[in-house]
Amino acid sequence: MNAGPGRVGAAPVALVATTAEVLAHPELDEDLLAPWERRRLVGIRVPARRDDVVAARLLLRLCASRATGLPPRAVEPAQRCPGCGRDGHGRPYLPDHPGLGASFSHADGLAAAVVGPGPVGIDVEPLTRRPGPVPVLRRLLPHDEVDAACAEPDPGPALLRLWVRREALFKAGRDDVPLTVWTDLRRAAVVALAGATGATGATGATGATGAGRADRDAGAAETPVPPLSPGPAPSPPRSPAPPSGR
Repeated sequence: MNAGPGRVGAAPVALVATTAEVLAHPELDEDLLAPWERRRLVGIRVPARRDDVVAARLLLRLCASRATGLPPRAVEPAQRCPGCGRDGHGRPYLPDHPGLGASFSHADGLAAAVVGPGPVGIDVEPLTRRPGPVPVLRRLLPHDEVDAACAEPDPGPALLRLWVRREALFKAGRDDVPLTVWTDLRRAAVVALAGATGATGATGATGATGAGRADRDAGAAETPVPPLSPGPAPSPPRSPAPPSGR
């Protein structure tokens, strides 16, 4: 990648991986995390969930590294809550690269992240997850879209796609950005990417055409990129749970 550090015109980079793939990546190590991030990890009592959080934060650094040309250790993401205005939680951002948006997600052995110009958002969920109950979804999602999903013979996958779309747009902070939803069959994941048109490096379908919505199924990357790690194939996702909202 030829983009210089902080260059607003840098190509957006999105990555999706299993937690195991991220933790085995030679460029990534938990030592890359900032002290405030490590302090937050102390409160996570479930080891698998802790690994997911670590993986998502490390994957964000790898995206930022590829988008800016800097080594992962030179990238220092931060977080700020748009509601209370405090640092340390909420939407991630890159203090040294104000023109680049950042987002990450993690869920049950999966991690995803994106860095690119302007507002971006990403969400990942296991294929086996089923959001609900429907009355709650009707309060959170457009009624007509929920009704259309429920009218399908198997509404679960359609409702899941609606959920990841909503989460990605929420993380981007805008509803008028391009949105792509795809299935990564190898990792048994459903992913939504808001903004970041033409993103490179993702392990699934990337980019959206125009400002419309796109749905795709992808078992492998459309953009030929090396795997995150040379390790064995990822393990199946863990037991289904309610949507995480991360």
